[in-house]
Amino acid sequence: MEDFSSFTDADFRRTMLSALRLLGVVTVVAVPLVWWKMGWQSAALLVVGAVISGSGLWEWLRLMTAVMERMDAGGMARPMGMVLVGFFLRLALAVVLLYVSLKLLDGSVYALAGGLALGVFSLTIEGLRLMKAWTV
Repeated sequence: MEDFSSFTDADFRRTMLSALRLLGVVTVVAVPLVWWKMGWQSAALLVVGAVISGSGLWEWLRLMTAVMERMDAGGMARPMGMVLVGFFLRLALAVVLLYVSLKLLDGSVYALAGGLALGVFSLTIEGLRLMKAWTV
């Protein structure tokens, strides 16, 4: 049985990339189902939500990698300014994308919310996998 103290930066990166991969797989499976049941506009909103959610996970990975690199280097790492600028630009772009997609696409808001929730779902599944690995 492993404990939490053995969780490395590489484990964090692997977990986040695995969550992104799971998000992509679930999106590819869900889009045709939503299209068939609710129409192409709702499927497009699901994709928009999944893209925003995936980009959020990616930016979180970049931000945490920069923070961990800075902690490991004892302050001698490269400045975090560009990572933070990218993080806040992504947030602004997400707000614009949400507004435009809701304004132009006449689909289900639930499909958009489902796409946005896919990141949390993916991280939850990966967290459960980690808990299982630590306890077995």
